[in-house]
Amino acid sequence: MSSPDISSVSKASSSHVSPSNGSASELLEWGPALAAATHDAWTRVQDVIPEVEWPVHAPYVEAIRRWKERRNAVILAHNYQTPEIFHGVADLTGDSLALARLAAETDADVIVLCGVHFMAETAKLLNPEKTVLIPDARAGCSLADSITAADIRLLRERYPGVPVVTYVNTSAEVKAESDVCCTSSNAVQVVESLGVDRVLCLPDEYLAKWVATQTDVEIIAWKGHCEVHERFTPQELRDYRERFDDLVIIAHPECPPEVLDEADFVGSTSAMANYVGERTPRNVVMVTECSMSDNVAALHPEVNFVRPCNLCPHMKRITLPKILESLIRLDGAVEVDEAVAVRARRAVERMLDVPVSSKPSVGALVS
Repeated sequence: MSSPDISSVSKASSSHVSPSNGSASELLEWGPALAAATHDAWTRVQDVIPEVEWPVHAPYVEAIRRWKERRNAVILAHNYQTPEIFHGVADLTGDSLALARLAAETDADVIVLCGVHFMAETAKLLNPEKTVLIPDARAGCSLADSITAADIRLLRERYPGVPVVTYVNTSAEVKAESDVCCTSSNAVQVVESLGVDRVLCLPDEYLAKWVATQTDVEIIAWKGHCEVHERFTPQELRDYRERFDDLVIIAHPECPPEVLDEADFVGSTSAMANYVGERTPRNVVMVTECSMSDNVAALHPEVNFVRPCNLCPHMKRITLPKILESLIRLDGAVEVDEAVAVRARRAVERMLDVPVSSKPSVGALVS
């Protein structure tokens, strides 16, 4: 499909909400020049964004591109970001493990993290000399809020000598109290790399329970939950199976166990995306945050995506106007107290040092 027809776009479509404090002057009016400048981005999202919306997004896409060059900036976007961010302006994309690795490798002077606050903190831990920005500092996480550093210290008293593995979906203060971090992509590998019989796996209870099904190590869990994934129900998935022939259900391990029991495959967001790419099922439902389906669907128009839409309100705080404003004003700089950062960085680096294994981690067919 070509760029949206200029003649079909009304005058009203070229008026858009602009960032505050003067950055509106950075926005180009919709027209042939802007359509040409943003054509490549449009081709990536044309199957998942209505054509009428592109003239609203395009001025920000082009302005952000220009400001990235001025700042020597790189934009990292999590899989749950909306398509105009994920496919339109992001330089590097992935799940939380991929973003951690990419943050550690970038040569950019400025990192803009389009995700939630703990991800930006992780990027700062791995790049203490760089400027790390989050376009909206209020982008939090229910999992990160479910546990504190004091909780970890109390657990160590209760379970002396038991290693603490914490999900990266935690604050820097919690990471600092941990032995090693993990993500849903490598949780099993991290747990087994410790060479012990018993591990505290925190804070996501459902991820911990899933890991327990994949290893002989005894897993001690905490009752933290993701507010997006815990809302899915097994009946919802059974209803989808009745409505769609040959439906393949792939689910994130942050979902309740009874939901995972209904799935054909359980895996991290990257594992789910890879599954679709490798198997190209005719009909698929991705049981996770619904922008993930949009982003994978943009790459696989031949697959019919059934979209149960549970949105993460924190991820959706990140928008194109806020990204532009952040780049222009260097707003939302993330800082971590150095005493905390030294210890938290050690836990993250230990995670990154765990070798990639051919053994499936949190990504497995469900029998």
